[in-house]
Amino acid sequence: MKTEYIYKHHSPIGMLTVSSDGENITGLWIKNMRYGENVEIIEVNADDLSVFEKTRKWLDCYFDGKGPDFMPPVKTEGTEFRQSVWKILCEIPYGKVITYGDIAKKIALQKGKTKMSAQAVGGAVGSNPISILIPCHRVVGAKGNLTGYGGGLDIKVHLLQLEGMDMSKFHMPSK
Repeated sequence: MKTEYIYKHHSPIGMLTVSSDGENITGLWIKNMRYGENVEIIEVNADDLSVFEKTRKWLDCYFDGKGPDFMPPVKTEGTEFRQSVWKILCEIPYGKVITYGDIAKKIALQKGKTKMSAQAVGGAVGSNPISILIPCHRVVGAKGNLTGYGGGLDIKVHLLQLEGMDMSKFHMPSK
């Protein structure tokens, strides 16, 4: 049986749930989450594990409107394709955005292909298990369209504003 540690972090966007294998961050969720089978969950305080203490400091810095200059150790599990997309997400600078199409072009170049599906990239972005730390909120649709976000579009807007983005450049989806 696998053991996962979690701690709850109070943030301006609501309660965050952070999970760890004891050494690395393995998940960060904004809303309710489900655990897999055969996982023992142990809830601890941030200061009980050094990786949670580092993550708490990172999140406090981030929500204070500063771009953290350090990163707690993270560990993701996913296909090679998803891992390559998540790596690109980690390269998006604080206060900047990139489109799904831009990521698709980067992946195509890496694989020596002429093109890659932006929809496939969207699926990989949407399956990011470590939100905020791996900044999937910094990905937008073509022509500045704000597209879905697992934590909710209002949270995505809040995070982009926190990073100093001029929201007049973006287009909200019509209802």
